Amino acid sequence: MAASQSIITRDTDKIGDVTGNIYQSIAIISKRSKQIASGMKEELNGKLAEFASTVDNLEEIFENREQIEISKFYERMPKPTAMAIEEFMNGEIYHRYKEAEEKESAENR
Repeated sequence: MAASQSIITRDTDKIGDVTGNIYQSIAIISKRSKQIASGMKEELNGKLAEFASTVDNLEEIFENREQIEISKFYERMPKPTAMAIEEFMNGEIYHRYKEAEEKESAENR
C-alpha cells in the first residue's frame, strides 16, 4: 500500500467531488477503513496465535523476538483510514447507492 504513514492535509473539496457530497465520501471511506482494519486484525491475530503459550513464564514471553518483530511491523504500517483515503482518491473503491438501484429496478418493472 502506498499510503502515507504521517499526517497530511487533505483537500476536502477533492474528496467530496468523487461522490458530489463530502459526507457520502466520508461514509464510504469509513466503511472501507473498517474493512481494512478488520482484515489486518485477523491477519495479526493469526500470526500471533502461533506464539500462544499455555506456560505462565514471564521470562519466556518477553524473550520472543520474532513475536515482537511481527507486532512492530504492524505498528509501522499506515493506519487503515490513510489506506482507505488513498484507495478512495485513486478510484480503487467500488461504491453504489442502494436507493438508486431500488429506484431503477422499480422503474424497469
